[in-house]
Amino acid sequence: MQTYDIVIIGAGHNGLVCAAYLLKAGYSVALLEKRSIPGGAATTEETIPDEAPGFKFNRCAIDHEFIHLGPVVEELELNKYGLEYLFCDPAVFCPHPDGKYFLAHRSLDKTCEEIAQFSPRDAQKYREFIDFWQRLTKAIQPIFNAPPQAIFDILGNYDMKSIQSLLSVLGGPHKTLDLIRTMLTSPKDILDEYFDSEFLKAPLARLASEFGAPPSQKTISVGGMMMSMRHHPGMARPRGGTGALTDALVKLVQAKGGVILTEQSVKRILVDDNRAVGVQVDNGTEYRAKVGVISNIDAKRVFLQLMAPGDVNAASEDLRERVDRRIVNNNETILRIDCALSEAPKFEAYNHRDEYLIGSVLIADSVRQVEIAHQQAAIGNIPDDDPSFYAVVPTMRDPSMAPAGKHTLWVEFFAPYQIAGAEGTGHLGTGWTDELKNRVADRVIDKLATYAPNIKEAVIARNVESPSELGDRLGAYKGNYYHIDMTLDQMVFFRPLPEIANYTTPIDGLFLTGAGTHPGGSISGMPGRNCARTVLNVERPVMNRLQEIGKSIFHKR
Repeated sequence: MQTYDIVIIGAGHNGLVCAAYLLKAGYSVALLEKRSIPGGAATTEETIPDEAPGFKFNRCAIDHEFIHLGPVVEELELNKYGLEYLFCDPAVFCPHPDGKYFLAHRSLDKTCEEIAQFSPRDAQKYREFIDFWQRLTKAIQPIFNAPPQAIFDILGNYDMKSIQSLLSVLGGPHKTLDLIRTMLTSPKDILDEYFDSEFLKAPLARLASEFGAPPSQKTISVGGMMMSMRHHPGMARPRGGTGALTDALVKLVQAKGGVILTEQSVKRILVDDNRAVGVQVDNGTEYRAKVGVISNIDAKRVFLQLMAPGDVNAASEDLRERVDRRIVNNNETILRIDCALSEAPKFEAYNHRDEYLIGSVLIADSVRQVEIAHQQAAIGNIPDDDPSFYAVVPTMRDPSMAPAGKHTLWVEFFAPYQIAGAEGTGHLGTGWTDELKNRVADRVIDKLATYAPNIKEAVIARNVESPSELGDRLGAYKGNYYHIDMTLDQMVFFRPLPEIANYTTPIDGLFLTGAGTHPGGSISGMPGRNCARTVLNVERPVMNRLQEIGKSIFHKR
């Protein structure tokens, strides 16, 4: 048995961020990771080492925007540990079947010029659209960087600029009501309100649907900020891949005395007199926690699989049932395709320029196509008749990820976790087999070849990961890499449930972090930072509050 102040379940990037802040505060911390390497959804690995050695792939997360809305990188001084962000400009390229295309630069002016060659009206409306979402993002950014129910922490994050942005989107009573209506509507409705052109609406719908729902889904209009953030603060990738963020965090944690133990799958959270006192891993080893246990995995697994029912019921008699039935996952996840390429894709019919490949390549022919891609996946069907997907050629911005002169292709295709009518078959009973996943991947590559005809001959080797394999590798419930759906009813002070939304739980000393907590999935480090602050506020309420106030005053000066 080993004893630490804090034991963290899962060494994903939020767990590592949380550990770093707690270590800096003087606590001893151990992170337990079930895989052989830390990082969770933030790793970069050679997935085809035998057929394509030297080709490195991001195994889930790839494009980073949200982390630049918070202070994690600067506060933890991750540049000192080797982290270097490469911003992508242009940020998006989406070819359209009629010969038009959407090319989004980091510069709003340059993007509007690109749009204006096809639609002057939509270029002007695009400027208005981005302006609205940027003002809203600045207005709610202080909420992202604090526990969602900690009113004083949230208020302390506001400065004059964010207050001005908040007032600009609220306005008078009618404007405030209209803002609420906007939040409750769908991306499709908002896009129809602003734009006429399909070549523009389709890629914006595809980006908004990164929240994991069809563009017609009410309450996820906030997905509109996904494009806005590619202008400011900008979309970037760590040099060397997403795993470089993990590498920097690991170096920091170890430099501060933290312990990271891999191949340690937690079997049970130990509770004594309604207090979390440690964990037990699969081989029977116990790791005791003097201060608390922090879970970087989803709430369903925590309360339904890792805890004795009696321990949960003693703290809250209805929590298990609410976690089981109230938290929603819609069956949609992703099928991933990694390709080692002899040359980069070429979009010859669109006057190919290599800059098209710097950012994300979206295959979104119409809003309807994007809608079908999500609706079909949610009901268990594979939407591969006319695939819509998200592709990246990381080596165009970062050649270090492949041998000289070669390239990598990363593809994210939305697909069901559980295939309808195939229950009990395939991998983990989901219906997914090696033959099926490769057949779907063939359809996706065929679709890409209609735009970039050289792609098939360029593939040296590929690796396809089915939704069930991805979920198993990440330990994500139903393959949901966001842990739970990112709809408005499960965000902010509702995430994952109101009673456990502030990173605390009814069990003393048991805290939650990760994608299933506020402010949600993606690479941000915010859940980890916010959770660490919550632990410090619980353990050192007076001293930590005074330190926070002092930092806030100093920062605003």
